[in-house]
Amino acid sequence: MAHQKIDRLIGPVGAKQRIQELDVLRGIALFGVLVMNFMGFAGEGVLLTEAQMAAMPTASLDHGAYWGVRWLIGDKANTVFATLFGLGFYLQLQRGQGSPGFEVRYRRRLAWLLVFGLLNIVLLWPWDILHLYALAGFFLLATRGWTTRALVVFGVIAALYSDRLQRGLIDALALPVPTSDHMFTDAAIMARQTLLQTGDYAAIVVDFFPSFVIDDWVLNGALFAWIIYALGRFALGAAIGRSGILDDVPRFVPLLRRIAWIAIPVGLVLGWLVRMIYTGDWTPLGESEGLRTVGHGLRSPVALLLAAGYCAGVVVALQQPWGRRLFGVFAPVGRMALTNYLAQGLMIAFVLTGVGPGLALAGKIGAFTVLLASIAFFGLQILYSHWWLARFRFGPMEWVWRALTYSERPAFRLPTGSTATA
Repeated sequence: MAHQKIDRLIGPVGAKQRIQELDVLRGIALFGVLVMNFMGFAGEGVLLTEAQMAAMPTASLDHGAYWGVRWLIGDKANTVFATLFGLGFYLQLQRGQGSPGFEVRYRRRLAWLLVFGLLNIVLLWPWDILHLYALAGFFLLATRGWTTRALVVFGVIAALYSDRLQRGLIDALALPVPTSDHMFTDAAIMARQTLLQTGDYAAIVVDFFPSFVIDDWVLNGALFAWIIYALGRFALGAAIGRSGILDDVPRFVPLLRRIAWIAIPVGLVLGWLVRMIYTGDWTPLGESEGLRTVGHGLRSPVALLLAAGYCAGVVVALQQPWGRRLFGVFAPVGRMALTNYLAQGLMIAFVLTGVGPGLALAGKIGAFTVLLASIAFFGLQILYSHWWLARFRFGPMEWVWRALTYSERPAFRLPTGSTATA
């Protein structure tokens, strides 16, 4: 009985106990994750050749959509999402501090997230992040005794690491690490298009697992680079939790407002310059590989800066009625983050493959069409999340995750007149 009482104390919180700002930010970040995943996977180098992209009837719109999304959302959405994971870890640690079995339960929670992620990456979505977050989460657990300063220093250094930086180090040191360049030739892209359009699910899984998961993710070291990348953001999230901002948000509004007013315009300008350098649209030194390397190196710090500005601005806005009306609709999506993330992979598969009722549009749509489809689908996710949480305590996958973590089935349906737990 005592064990069950402790579980209830550190278990899921009710809607009135939740921090709305975090749910809103998580929901907004999910939209960015959807757009970036869909646009990146359906786009040039993965499912479109350069010639096909140029021949699209929407080519000019596609270029503008892709450029704008990369500038405004690229690296920022996953930065916010990962930072919120670290912040959530700190809040759970704070609530479970001193309770028997907390670490065991948290490891079990991560283990089941890892299972979900591995199933997702093998059976549905080759760019899954759930397994990545689970693996990084085990490392994060080891930092719970660190000081806030140590978390910030480590977080900043680790957050600046990236797969491109790692590839540069590998090349500079001439390390015998295999590359996955063979996957992104025009012939390989065309073969993938054909495979997805046929709708042979078993053949897709058999082809994608060794190529995307083994070659492009594990053997070339990308998994290691992204664990460091994510862990840095987790540490920064934990440091934010320790800062006390969430304990009294109104008191910190002046600080958050200053952060937003500085970080957003500066981040947008720097992000624009980085994007211009990265794409070769701006070459003040001529064709300089060194300048492009600088552009690569600046991507992560600029993403951190702009993501901080976005979050600060949204939190400040949420303190006002107009901000709650504008951004509050994202909160239910954030409360059902696991369910909605997995659903996004299903939607992308439906649009790009011919499996079952799939539309088989791999290689046939550009970035502008993808952006419109993402907006439409995310609108449905907002409506669905509001409808579901008006009736149930948890999202479907959130309920499964909690049942497996706590080894008991929590109440699912809401009593009439109650508010949801998430």
